Amino acid sequence: MSQPQAVIFDIGNVLCNWWPEAFYDARFGESRRRAFFDAVPIHAANVEIDRGARFGPTLAALIADHPDHAEELALWRDEWAGTLGPVIPESVATLRALKARGVPVYALTNYGDETFELSLELLPFLRDFDGAFVSGRLGLIKPDPAIYQAVEQGTGIAPEALLFTDDRPENIDAAAARGWRTHLFTGWQGWARRLVDEQLLTEKEAGL
Repeated sequence: MSQPQAVIFDIGNVLCNWWPEAFYDARFGESRRRAFFDAVPIHAANVEIDRGARFGPTLAALIADHPDHAEELALWRDEWAGTLGPVIPESVATLRALKARGVPVYALTNYGDETFELSLELLPFLRDFDGAFVSGRLGLIKPDPAIYQAVEQGTGIAPEALLFTDDRPENIDAAAARGWRTHLFTGWQGWARRLVDEQLLTEKEAGL
């Protein structure tokens, strides 16, 4: 089988951790955080933001519906950047090594439009991609097959020539069903090894 013609990265928990629970634990303690997440459908709201809902109005509606947790929700609205966990530098290094090799690299991410724009300032490596397929812009969300079709159409590359990594099995399964080559991300070493096995990077370039 020939080498992949492009590599596609998920972002959250592949290139940068996303840990809202840790952010709230640090602010309020685990007990209050658990009460907040149990009472307020914040993760469901975040999915709708990823699907294209506007960030501010979505949070305003939650605050109106859950006034007992207005402080926590205002924090999500005003300090969302704090929910981003540490960058995974070794994964970012593989992205940049692929770029240096001339391999096209794209992002395919469930991300709100507004929060992605904010993240461009916080995470400079996001500007290294040759293109970003952002769910909040497309109005489509993984694992909907339509978002993978949008990538195929946007890149002009056949499914079997795309190599995709994501930390969620359902997203990987949906890509594989379209014929993409896939790698379930469980740590940077396994991903780096896959890039070497696909003859896209040397062990040294992959950080192994």
